[in-house]
Amino acid sequence: MSDPYDSRAAVHEQVVDGFGALRVLPLDPSADAPVLHRWVSGERAVFWGMNGLTERQVAEIYAHMDTLDTHHAYLLVKDGEPAALFQTYEPEADRVGECYPVEPGDIGLHLLLAPASPGGARSGWTAALLATVVGFVLRGPDRERVVVDPDVANEKAITRFLRQGFTAGPAVVLPEIDLPDVYLPEKRARLAFLTREAAFGG
Repeated sequence: MSDPYDSRAAVHEQVVDGFGALRVLPLDPSADAPVLHRWVSGERAVFWGMNGLTERQVAEIYAHMDTLDTHHAYLLVKDGEPAALFQTYEPEADRVGECYPVEPGDIGLHLLLAPASPGGARSGWTAALLATVVGFVLRGPDRERVVVDPDVANEKAITRFLRQGFTAGPAVVLPEIDLPDVYLPEKRARLAFLTREAAFGG
């Protein structure tokens, strides 16, 4: 089977023992909208904040993000299949920056895993995906700490981050923000942080 993503240049590649090679690709808002819309429309993605949006609205949100220097979106792909969507952002340019003291070297992260395949989840797969994403996000020497802000009710995501070495921070209220043709409402989030030292062991 041909790889529909093969023509895209990866910005990061990593081989994970037991799972193979993973590629990080810049998101294409138009081409990737159908896949993303399926993901964000599901009940499992309710905390992503895009339930009820049309495919066009999803594409417009990511097209808008593509114009920013402070926010970026990526697909994590394995063997021609998208495995996760993730976004990075500069905390001082995001609503989360209003809720905690941003430090030099901080980088924000949002992560949405693809729905489980019909064969079911593989043991260790989520940890492998998150390790790859963290490796990419912290690749720059000026990056010292990752900050995530899952909804306080999203216990599964919070547990996942803590298991990966993140340290729990305070619960905060993120203000609403305007996006093209839609807005993100106020959100009560649990901050968590992962330092470069904790991620790489030194």
